[in-house]
Amino acid sequence: MGWEKEVEELRQRQQLAHAMGGPEKLARQKAAGRMDARARIAAVADPGSFREVGELAGFATYGADGALEAFRPANFLFGHATIDGRPVVLTADDFTVRGGAADASLHRKLIAAEQLAHDYRMPLIRMIEGTGGGGSVKSLEEMGHTYIPEIPGWDLMTANLSHLPVVALGLGPVAGLGAGRMVMAHLSLLVEGVAQMFVAGPPVVAAAGETRTKEELGGAVIHATNGAVDDRVESEAEAFARLRRFLSYLPSSVYELPARTPPTDRPDRAEDWLIRAVPRDSRHLYPIRPILEAIVDKGSLFELGAEWGPAIVTAFARLDGWPVAILASNPEALGGLWTAATARKVERMVDLADTFHLPVVHLVDNPGFLIGRRAEEEATIRWGSRALAAIHQARVPWATVILRKAYGMAGSAHAPADRFRWRMAWPSGDWGSLPISGGLEAAYRAELEAAEDPAARLAEIRARLERVRSPFRTAERFGIEAIIDPRATRAELCAFAEAAQRALVPGPRARGLRP
Repeated sequence: MGWEKEVEELRQRQQLAHAMGGPEKLARQKAAGRMDARARIAAVADPGSFREVGELAGFATYGADGALEAFRPANFLFGHATIDGRPVVLTADDFTVRGGAADASLHRKLIAAEQLAHDYRMPLIRMIEGTGGGGSVKSLEEMGHTYIPEIPGWDLMTANLSHLPVVALGLGPVAGLGAGRMVMAHLSLLVEGVAQMFVAGPPVVAAAGETRTKEELGGAVIHATNGAVDDRVESEAEAFARLRRFLSYLPSSVYELPARTPPTDRPDRAEDWLIRAVPRDSRHLYPIRPILEAIVDKGSLFELGAEWGPAIVTAFARLDGWPVAILASNPEALGGLWTAATARKVERMVDLADTFHLPVVHLVDNPGFLIGRRAEEEATIRWGSRALAAIHQARVPWATVILRKAYGMAGSAHAPADRFRWRMAWPSGDWGSLPISGGLEAAYRAELEAAEDPAARLAEIRARLERVRSPFRTAERFGIEAIIDPRATRAELCAFAEAAQRALVPGPRARGLRP
Protein backbone atom coordinates (compact mmCIF):
# COMPACT_ATOMS: atom_id res chain seq x y z
CA MET A 1 0.00 0.00 0.00
CA GLY A 2 1.41 3.41 -1.01
CA TRP A 3 0.98 6.96 0.26
CA GLU A 4 -1.74 8.04 -2.15
CA LYS A 5 -4.03 9.21 0.66
CA GLU A 6 -1.38 11.53 2.13
CA VAL A 7 -0.47 12.85 -1.32
CA GLU A 8 -4.13 13.65 -1.89
CA GLU A 9 -4.18 15.54 1.43
CA LEU A 10 -1.07 17.38 0.29
CA ARG A 11 -2.88 18.47 -2.87
CA GLN A 12 -5.87 19.67 -0.86
CA ARG A 13 -3.69 21.67 1.49
CA GLN A 14 -1.84 23.23 -1.44
CA GLN A 15 -5.19 24.30 -2.91
CA LEU A 16 -6.16 25.90 0.40
CA ALA A 17 -2.83 27.74 0.56
CA HIS A 18 -3.17 29.01 -3.01
CA ALA A 19 -6.71 30.23 -2.30
CA MET A 20 -5.08 32.93 -0.12
CA GLY A 21 -7.77 35.14 1.45
CA GLY A 22 -10.55 33.68 -0.69
CA PRO A 23 -12.43 34.87 -3.81
CA GLU A 24 -13.99 37.93 -2.19
CA LYS A 25 -10.70 39.27 -0.82
CA LEU A 26 -8.90 38.54 -4.10
CA ALA A 27 -11.60 40.41 -6.03
CA ARG A 28 -11.28 43.36 -3.66
CA GLN A 29 -7.50 43.39 -4.19
CA LYS A 30 -7.96 43.44 -7.96
CA ALA A 31 -10.59 46.18 -7.76
CA ALA A 32 -8.09 48.32 -5.83
CA GLY A 33 -5.72 48.11 -8.81
CA ARG A 34 -3.24 45.82 -7.05
CA MET A 35 -1.97 42.37 -7.96
CA ASP A 36 -2.15 39.56 -5.43
CA ALA A 37 1.00 38.12 -3.88
CA ARG A 38 1.21 35.04 -6.06
CA ALA A 39 0.57 37.02 -9.25
CA ARG A 40 3.41 39.35 -8.27
CA ILE A 41 5.80 36.46 -7.78
CA ALA A 42 4.83 35.05 -11.17
CA ALA A 43 5.36 38.47 -12.80
CA VAL A 44 8.86 38.90 -11.36
CA ALA A 45 10.33 35.40 -11.56
CA ASP A 46 11.54 33.80 -14.76
CA PRO A 47 8.73 31.47 -15.98
CA GLY A 48 8.66 28.21 -14.07
CA SER A 49 11.62 29.09 -11.84
CA PHE A 50 9.88 29.82 -8.51
CA ARG A 51 10.21 27.19 -5.80
CA GLU A 52 8.17 28.06 -2.74
CA VAL A 53 9.39 27.43 0.80
CA GLY A 54 6.81 26.92 3.55
CA GLU A 55 3.89 26.58 1.14
CA LEU A 56 1.75 24.74 3.70
CA ALA A 57 2.40 27.08 6.62
CA GLY A 58 -0.64 28.71 8.17
CA PHE A 59 -3.26 28.43 10.89
CA ALA A 60 -5.52 25.39 10.96
CA THR A 61 -8.47 24.28 13.08
CA TYR A 62 -9.36 20.63 13.60
CA GLY A 63 -12.48 18.77 14.66
CA ALA A 64 -12.76 16.35 17.57
CA ASP A 65 -11.82 13.53 15.22
CA GLY A 66 -8.64 15.32 14.16
CA ALA A 67 -9.96 16.18 10.71
CA LEU A 68 -9.00 19.52 9.18
CA GLU A 69 -11.97 21.89 9.36
CA ALA A 70 -10.50 25.25 8.27
CA PHE A 71 -7.20 26.65 7.15
CA ARG A 72 -5.91 30.22 6.89
CA PRO A 73 -2.57 30.41 5.05
CA ALA A 74 0.25 32.54 6.39
CA ASN A 75 0.29 35.84 4.57
CA PHE A 76 4.04 35.92 4.00
CA LEU A 77 5.18 33.95 0.96
CA PHE A 78 8.75 33.26 -0.08
CA GLY A 79 10.98 31.02 -2.10
CA HIS A 80 13.86 31.01 -4.54
CA ALA A 81 13.66 31.73 -8.25
CA THR A 82 15.66 33.30 -11.03
CA ILE A 83 15.37 36.78 -12.54
CA ASP A 84 16.99 37.04 -15.96
CA GLY A 85 18.73 33.78 -15.11
CA ARG A 86 20.15 35.00 -11.77
CA PRO A 87 19.16 33.13 -8.57
CA VAL A 88 17.27 35.34 -6.11
CA VAL A 89 15.05 35.06 -3.05
CA LEU A 90 11.53 36.37 -3.62
CA THR A 91 9.16 37.36 -0.80
CA ALA A 92 5.64 38.74 -1.01
CA ASP A 93 3.15 39.90 1.61
CA ASP A 94 -0.40 38.63 1.04
CA PHE A 95 -2.74 41.54 1.77
CA THR A 96 -5.81 39.35 1.22
CA VAL A 97 -5.16 37.58 4.54
CA ARG A 98 -5.86 40.02 7.38
CA GLY A 99 -4.49 42.98 5.42
CA GLY A 100 -0.93 41.72 5.64
CA ALA A 101 -0.92 42.01 9.45
CA ALA A 102 1.74 40.01 11.25
CA ASP A 103 -0.78 38.17 13.40
CA ALA A 104 -1.66 36.23 10.24
CA SER A 105 1.97 35.43 9.44
CA LEU A 106 4.61 33.19 10.89
CA HIS A 107 7.74 35.09 11.88
CA ARG A 108 9.88 32.04 11.26
CA LYS A 109 9.09 32.36 7.57
CA LEU A 110 10.34 35.94 7.42
CA ILE A 111 13.50 34.93 9.27
CA ALA A 112 13.98 31.91 6.99
CA ALA A 113 13.73 34.11 3.88
CA GLU A 114 16.44 36.42 5.18
CA GLN A 115 18.57 33.39 6.15
CA LEU A 116 18.20 31.81 2.71
CA ALA A 117 19.37 34.98 1.00
CA HIS A 118 22.24 35.45 3.45
CA ASP A 119 23.55 31.87 3.55
CA TYR A 120 23.28 31.23 -0.19
CA ARG A 121 24.42 34.72 -1.23
CA MET A 122 21.39 35.59 -3.34
CA PRO A 123 19.77 39.00 -3.89
CA LEU A 124 16.61 39.49 -1.83
CA ILE A 125 13.39 40.97 -3.20
CA ARG A 126 10.69 42.11 -0.77
CA MET A 127 7.23 42.85 -2.19
CA ILE A 128 5.59 44.59 0.73
CA GLU A 129 1.95 45.38 1.44
CA GLY A 130 0.48 45.60 4.93
CA THR A 131 1.64 46.24 8.46
CA GLY A 132 3.99 43.31 8.89
CA GLY A 133 4.36 44.23 12.57
CA GLY A 134 2.82 43.05 15.78
CA GLY A 135 -0.68 42.60 14.45
CA SER A 136 -3.83 44.30 15.63
CA VAL A 137 -4.92 45.20 19.14
CA LYS A 138 -7.51 42.41 18.82
CA SER A 139 -4.71 39.85 18.59
CA LEU A 140 -3.68 40.67 22.17
CA GLU A 141 -7.00 39.38 23.49
CA GLU A 142 -6.63 36.24 21.36
CA MET A 143 -3.14 35.62 22.79
CA GLY A 144 -4.18 36.41 26.34
CA HIS A 145 -1.02 38.38 27.10
CA THR A 146 1.13 41.21 25.83
CA TYR A 147 4.90 41.34 25.30
CA ILE A 148 7.95 43.58 25.20
CA PRO A 149 8.54 44.54 21.54
CA GLU A 150 11.26 42.84 19.55
CA ILE A 151 11.73 42.34 15.83
CA PRO A 152 12.55 38.77 14.83
CA GLY A 153 15.07 38.75 12.02
CA TRP A 154 16.21 42.38 12.28
CA ASP A 155 19.78 41.21 12.85
CA LEU A 156 19.62 39.31 9.55
CA MET A 157 18.08 42.27 7.73
CA THR A 158 20.94 44.40 9.00
CA ALA A 159 23.56 41.84 8.00
CA ASN A 160 22.06 41.41 4.54
CA LEU A 161 22.55 45.12 3.78
CA SER A 162 26.29 44.49 3.93
CA HIS A 163 26.32 41.25 1.96
CA LEU A 164 23.79 41.16 -0.88
CA PRO A 165 21.50 43.41 -2.92
CA VAL A 166 18.15 44.03 -1.22
CA VAL A 167 15.19 45.53 -3.10
CA ALA A 168 11.94 46.59 -1.39
CA LEU A 169 8.83 47.33 -3.42
CA GLY A 170 5.92 49.06 -1.66
CA LEU A 171 2.91 47.85 -3.64
CA GLY A 172 0.09 48.93 -1.33
CA PRO A 173 -0.34 50.55 2.09
CA VAL A 174 2.75 49.85 4.21
CA ALA A 175 2.96 50.62 7.93
CA GLY A 176 4.90 49.76 11.06
CA LEU A 177 7.41 46.96 10.54
CA GLY A 178 6.39 46.89 6.89
CA ALA A 179 7.75 50.44 6.59
CA GLY A 180 10.89 49.37 8.43
CA ARG A 181 11.41 46.51 5.97
CA MET A 182 10.93 49.01 3.12
CA VAL A 183 13.79 51.27 4.13
CA MET A 184 16.13 48.42 5.10
CA ALA A 185 17.01 48.04 1.42
CA HIS A 186 19.41 49.30 -1.23
CA LEU A 187 16.54 50.19 -3.58
CA SER A 188 13.07 51.07 -2.31
CA LEU A 189 10.14 52.03 -4.55
CA LEU A 190 6.52 53.06 -3.92
CA VAL A 191 3.79 52.77 -6.55
CA GLU A 192 2.17 56.16 -6.87
CA GLY A 193 -1.52 56.38 -5.98
CA VAL A 194 -1.84 52.82 -4.63
CA ALA A 195 1.07 52.55 -2.19
CA GLN A 196 1.68 54.66 0.90
CA MET A 197 4.14 54.28 3.76
CA PHE A 198 3.67 55.28 7.40
CA VAL A 199 5.16 54.74 10.82
CA ALA A 200 1.50 54.38 11.81
CA GLY A 201 -1.54 54.54 9.55
CA PRO A 202 -4.39 57.08 9.51
CA PRO A 203 -6.56 55.40 12.21
CA VAL A 204 -3.72 55.42 14.73
CA VAL A 205 -2.70 58.96 13.79
CA ALA A 206 -6.33 60.11 14.10
CA ALA A 207 -6.39 58.78 17.67
CA ALA A 208 -3.44 61.10 18.36
CA GLY A 209 -5.46 64.07 17.06
CA GLU A 210 -4.33 64.35 13.43
CA THR A 211 -6.76 63.46 10.65
CA ARG A 212 -5.15 62.59 7.31
CA THR A 213 -5.94 60.48 4.28
CA LYS A 214 -3.46 57.78 3.36
CA GLU A 215 -2.02 59.92 0.57
CA GLU A 216 -1.77 63.01 2.79
CA LEU A 217 -0.01 61.06 5.49
CA GLY A 218 2.45 58.94 3.52
CA GLY A 219 1.94 59.12 -0.23
CA ALA A 220 4.70 58.19 -2.65
CA VAL A 221 5.47 61.82 -3.52
CA ILE A 222 6.17 62.60 0.14
CA HIS A 223 8.72 59.84 0.59
CA ALA A 224 10.34 60.14 -2.84
CA THR A 225 11.15 63.79 -2.08
CA ASN A 226 12.29 63.32 1.52
CA GLY A 227 14.56 60.35 0.78
CA ALA A 228 12.70 57.76 2.86
CA VAL A 229 12.40 55.74 -0.36
CA ASP A 230 14.53 56.03 -3.46
CA ASP A 231 11.85 56.62 -6.07
CA ARG A 232 8.18 56.43 -6.95
CA VAL A 233 6.87 54.55 -9.97
CA GLU A 234 3.60 54.65 -11.85
CA SER A 235 2.74 50.95 -11.77
CA GLU A 236 3.70 47.57 -10.41
CA ALA A 237 5.01 46.67 -13.86
CA GLU A 238 7.39 49.64 -13.74
CA ALA A 239 8.53 48.61 -10.25
CA PHE A 240 9.33 45.11 -11.52
CA ALA A 241 11.22 46.51 -14.52
CA ARG A 242 13.27 48.82 -12.31
CA LEU A 243 14.23 46.05 -9.91
CA ARG A 244 15.49 43.93 -12.82
CA ARG A 245 17.55 46.82 -14.14
CA PHE A 246 18.90 47.68 -10.69
CA LEU A 247 20.14 44.12 -10.18
CA SER A 248 21.83 44.09 -13.58
CA TYR A 249 24.52 46.53 -12.34
CA LEU A 250 25.34 44.62 -9.15
CA PRO A 251 26.95 41.30 -8.21
CA SER A 252 24.76 38.70 -6.51
CA SER A 253 26.71 39.28 -3.30
CA VAL A 254 29.76 41.16 -2.08
CA TYR A 255 31.80 38.00 -2.62
CA GLU A 256 31.65 38.62 -6.38
CA LEU A 257 32.53 41.55 -8.63
CA PRO A 258 30.00 43.32 -10.87
CA ALA A 259 29.81 41.69 -14.28
CA ARG A 260 30.65 43.41 -17.53
CA THR A 261 28.00 43.32 -20.23
CA PRO A 262 28.98 43.04 -23.90
CA PRO A 263 29.90 46.58 -25.03
CA THR A 264 27.37 48.20 -27.35
CA ASP A 265 28.97 51.64 -27.69
CA ARG A 266 32.36 52.79 -28.97
CA PRO A 267 34.71 53.93 -26.17
CA ASP A 268 36.01 56.73 -28.40
CA ARG A 269 32.57 58.14 -29.22
CA ALA A 270 32.88 61.92 -28.86
CA GLU A 271 29.96 64.34 -28.69
CA ASP A 272 31.03 67.63 -30.27
CA TRP A 273 28.52 69.74 -28.33
CA LEU A 274 30.26 68.95 -25.02
CA ILE A 275 32.82 71.66 -25.75
CA ARG A 276 29.99 74.17 -25.33
CA ALA A 277 28.15 72.38 -22.49
CA VAL A 278 29.49 74.59 -19.68
CA PRO A 279 28.73 78.32 -20.18
CA ARG A 280 31.63 80.76 -20.04
CA ASP A 281 29.62 82.92 -17.64
CA SER A 282 29.83 81.12 -14.29
CA ARG A 283 26.47 82.58 -13.27
CA HIS A 284 24.68 80.64 -15.98
CA LEU A 285 23.27 77.25 -15.17
CA TYR A 286 23.24 74.16 -17.40
CA PRO A 287 21.66 70.68 -17.29
CA ILE A 288 23.89 67.83 -16.13
CA ARG A 289 21.86 64.83 -17.28
CA PRO A 290 22.49 65.34 -21.04
CA ILE A 291 26.22 65.47 -20.26
CA LEU A 292 25.96 62.18 -18.42
CA GLU A 293 24.01 60.58 -21.26
CA ALA A 294 26.70 61.73 -23.70
CA ILE A 295 29.54 60.26 -21.63
CA VAL A 296 28.26 56.85 -20.51
CA ASP A 297 27.25 53.92 -22.72
CA LYS A 298 24.09 54.82 -24.61
CA GLY A 299 20.95 53.87 -22.71
CA SER A 300 22.85 52.72 -19.62
CA LEU A 301 22.17 55.64 -17.24
CA PHE A 302 19.96 54.46 -14.36
CA GLU A 303 19.24 57.29 -11.94
CA LEU A 304 18.46 56.68 -8.27
CA GLY A 305 16.73 59.16 -5.95
CA ALA A 306 15.95 61.76 -8.59
CA GLU A 307 13.55 63.76 -6.40
CA TRP A 308 15.53 64.30 -3.20
CA GLY A 309 18.86 65.99 -2.58
CA PRO A 310 18.55 67.39 -6.12
CA ALA A 311 21.91 69.23 -6.14
CA ILE A 312 23.54 65.85 -6.82
CA VAL A 313 22.57 63.23 -9.39
CA THR A 314 23.26 59.65 -8.29
CA ALA A 315 23.06 56.83 -10.79
CA PHE A 316 24.42 53.56 -12.11
CA ALA A 317 25.80 53.45 -15.63
CA ARG A 318 28.17 51.49 -17.84
CA LEU A 319 31.42 52.53 -19.46
CA ASP A 320 32.45 50.19 -22.28
CA GLY A 321 30.21 47.61 -20.58
CA TRP A 322 31.73 48.01 -17.09
CA PRO A 323 29.23 48.98 -14.34
CA VAL A 324 30.08 52.16 -12.43
CA ALA A 325 28.43 54.41 -9.84
CA ILE A 326 27.85 58.03 -10.82
CA LEU A 327 27.90 61.18 -8.70
CA ALA A 328 27.24 64.35 -10.68
CA SER A 329 26.73 67.91 -9.48
CA ASN A 330 23.46 69.45 -10.69
CA PRO A 331 23.89 73.21 -11.18
CA GLU A 332 20.17 73.60 -11.90
CA ALA A 333 19.42 72.91 -8.21
CA LEU A 334 20.72 75.74 -6.01
CA GLY A 335 23.67 76.12 -8.36
CA GLY A 336 24.97 72.76 -7.11
CA LEU A 337 25.30 73.90 -3.48
CA TRP A 338 25.28 70.99 -1.03
CA THR A 339 22.41 70.93 1.44
CA ALA A 340 22.06 68.45 4.29
CA ALA A 341 19.88 66.28 2.04
CA THR A 342 22.47 66.40 -0.75
CA ALA A 343 25.17 65.26 1.65
CA ARG A 344 23.03 62.37 2.92
CA LYS A 345 22.38 61.33 -0.66
CA VAL A 346 26.10 61.36 -1.46
CA GLU A 347 26.87 59.29 1.63
CA ARG A 348 24.24 56.69 0.73
CA MET A 349 25.47 56.33 -2.86
CA VAL A 350 29.14 56.12 -1.92
CA ASP A 351 28.41 53.43 0.67
CA LEU A 352 26.36 51.50 -1.89
CA ALA A 353 29.17 51.67 -4.46
CA ASP A 354 31.79 50.67 -1.92
CA THR A 355 29.75 47.74 -0.64
CA PHE A 356 29.23 46.23 -4.08
CA HIS A 357 32.61 47.12 -5.63
CA LEU A 358 31.45 49.68 -8.18
CA PRO A 359 34.09 52.21 -9.31
CA VAL A 360 32.90 55.78 -8.75
CA VAL A 361 32.84 58.50 -11.41
CA HIS A 362 32.30 61.97 -9.95
CA LEU A 363 31.44 64.94 -12.20
CA VAL A 364 32.00 68.07 -10.13
CA ASP A 365 30.55 71.57 -10.22
CA ASN A 366 30.35 72.26 -6.51
CA PRO A 367 30.38 75.86 -5.21
CA GLY A 368 30.35 74.60 -1.61
CA PHE A 369 27.88 74.04 1.19
CA LEU A 370 24.66 76.01 1.36
CA ILE A 371 25.10 78.86 3.85
CA GLY A 372 22.64 80.77 5.99
CA ARG A 373 20.02 79.98 8.62
CA ARG A 374 18.57 77.02 6.70
CA ALA A 375 22.00 75.40 6.50
CA GLU A 376 22.48 75.75 10.25
CA GLU A 377 18.99 74.49 11.12
CA GLU A 378 19.53 71.39 8.96
CA ALA A 379 22.91 70.63 10.56
CA THR A 380 24.53 70.79 7.13
CA ILE A 381 28.06 70.65 8.51
CA ARG A 382 27.39 67.34 10.30
CA TRP A 383 25.82 65.66 7.28
CA GLY A 384 28.46 67.14 5.01
CA SER A 385 31.20 65.77 7.25
CA ARG A 386 29.56 62.34 7.19
CA ALA A 387 29.60 62.43 3.39
CA LEU A 388 33.28 63.38 3.42
CA ALA A 389 33.97 60.51 5.82
CA ALA A 390 32.17 58.07 3.51
CA ILE A 391 34.21 59.28 0.54
CA HIS A 392 37.51 58.85 2.37
CA GLN A 393 36.50 55.45 3.79
CA ALA A 394 35.52 54.09 0.38
CA ARG A 395 38.09 51.71 -1.09
CA VAL A 396 36.80 51.46 -4.65
CA PRO A 397 38.61 53.19 -7.53
CA TRP A 398 37.53 56.78 -8.01
CA ALA A 399 37.68 59.07 -11.06
CA THR A 400 36.90 62.78 -10.92
CA VAL A 401 36.02 65.15 -13.74
CA ILE A 402 35.88 68.78 -12.59
CA LEU A 403 33.49 70.53 -14.95
CA ARG A 404 33.51 73.94 -13.31
CA LYS A 405 33.52 74.83 -9.60
CA ALA A 406 35.15 73.04 -6.68
CA TYR A 407 35.16 75.35 -3.68
CA GLY A 408 35.74 75.02 0.02
CA MET A 409 35.14 72.05 2.28
CA ALA A 410 32.40 70.62 0.07
CA GLY A 411 34.65 71.05 -2.95
CA SER A 412 37.19 68.77 -1.26
CA ALA A 413 34.62 65.99 -1.58
CA HIS A 414 35.53 65.68 -5.24
CA ALA A 415 37.78 62.67 -4.46
CA PRO A 416 39.48 60.76 -1.63
CA ALA A 417 42.81 62.42 -0.84
CA ASP A 418 44.77 59.42 0.47
CA ARG A 419 45.50 57.52 -2.75
CA PHE A 420 46.33 58.02 -6.40
CA ARG A 421 43.81 60.52 -7.71
CA TRP A 422 42.47 59.78 -11.17
CA ARG A 423 41.47 63.39 -11.76
CA MET A 424 40.88 65.46 -14.84
CA ALA A 425 39.35 68.86 -15.46
CA TRP A 426 37.67 70.61 -18.31
CA PRO A 427 39.14 73.99 -19.34
CA SER A 428 36.17 75.54 -17.51
CA GLY A 429 37.55 74.30 -14.17
CA ASP A 430 37.46 76.87 -11.36
CA TRP A 431 38.56 76.03 -7.81
CA GLY A 432 39.86 77.37 -4.55
CA SER A 433 39.17 77.75 -0.84
CA LEU A 434 36.47 80.29 -1.71
CA PRO A 435 35.30 82.10 -4.86
CA ILE A 436 37.48 85.09 -5.73
CA SER A 437 34.43 87.30 -6.10
CA GLY A 438 33.43 86.62 -2.52
CA GLY A 439 36.52 88.07 -0.85
CA LEU A 440 38.02 90.78 -3.04
CA GLU A 441 36.81 93.84 -1.19
CA ALA A 442 37.78 92.44 2.20
CA ALA A 443 41.21 91.16 1.14
CA TYR A 444 42.23 94.37 -0.64
CA ARG A 445 40.42 96.90 1.55
CA ALA A 446 43.46 99.03 2.36
CA GLU A 447 44.59 99.19 -1.29
CA LEU A 448 41.10 100.10 -2.47
CA GLU A 449 40.64 102.80 0.19
CA ALA A 450 43.96 104.40 -0.83
CA ALA A 451 43.19 104.38 -4.56
CA GLU A 452 42.00 107.52 -6.34
CA ASP A 453 39.53 105.41 -8.31
CA PRO A 454 38.53 102.42 -6.14
CA ALA A 455 36.29 100.96 -8.86
CA ALA A 456 39.07 101.01 -11.45
CA ARG A 457 41.55 99.52 -8.95
CA LEU A 458 39.05 96.76 -8.09
CA ALA A 459 38.69 95.93 -11.79
CA GLU A 460 42.49 95.81 -12.12
CA ILE A 461 42.81 93.46 -9.13
CA ARG A 462 40.05 91.24 -10.46
CA ALA A 463 41.79 90.99 -13.87
CA ARG A 464 45.07 89.96 -12.19
CA LEU A 465 43.36 87.27 -10.17
CA GLU A 466 41.43 85.97 -13.17
CA ARG A 467 44.79 85.17 -14.78
CA VAL A 468 45.96 83.37 -11.62
CA ARG A 469 42.82 81.23 -11.41
CA SER A 470 43.43 79.67 -14.83
CA PRO A 471 43.30 75.85 -14.50
CA PHE A 472 46.50 75.69 -16.55
CA ARG A 473 48.34 77.44 -13.70
CA THR A 474 47.18 74.66 -11.38
CA ALA A 475 48.28 72.00 -13.88
CA GLU A 476 51.76 73.56 -14.01
CA ARG A 477 52.15 72.76 -10.29
CA PHE A 478 50.61 69.29 -10.70
CA GLY A 479 47.59 70.43 -8.70
CA ILE A 480 45.40 68.69 -11.26
CA GLU A 481 46.54 65.55 -13.05
CA ALA A 482 45.05 66.38 -16.47
CA ILE A 483 43.09 69.01 -18.32
CA ILE A 484 41.12 67.45 -21.16
CA ASP A 485 39.02 68.40 -24.13
CA PRO A 486 35.42 67.85 -22.93
CA ARG A 487 34.80 65.77 -26.04
CA ALA A 488 37.43 63.26 -24.87
CA THR A 489 35.73 62.63 -21.51
CA ARG A 490 34.07 59.37 -22.51
CA ALA A 491 37.29 57.87 -23.85
CA GLU A 492 39.16 58.85 -20.70
CA LEU A 493 36.50 57.39 -18.41
CA CYS A 494 36.25 54.15 -20.40
CA ALA A 495 40.00 53.73 -19.93
CA PHE A 496 39.54 54.36 -16.20
CA ALA A 497 36.72 51.80 -15.95
CA GLU A 498 38.89 49.10 -17.48
CA ALA A 499 41.92 49.94 -15.34
CA ALA A 500 39.70 50.03 -12.23
CA GLN A 501 39.04 46.30 -12.52
CA ARG A 502 42.63 45.67 -11.43
CA ALA A 503 42.00 47.44 -8.12
CA LEU A 504 38.65 45.84 -7.23
CA VAL A 505 38.72 43.24 -4.46
CA PRO A 506 35.63 41.11 -3.68
CA GLY A 507 34.48 40.49 -0.13
CA PRO A 508 32.67 42.35 2.65
CA ARG A 509 33.85 45.71 3.91
CA ALA A 510 35.15 46.09 7.45
CA ARG A 511 32.15 48.23 8.41
CA GLY A 512 28.52 47.34 7.86
CA LEU A 513 26.19 49.35 5.66
CA ARG A 514 23.33 51.18 7.37
CA PRO A 515 20.04 52.21 5.74
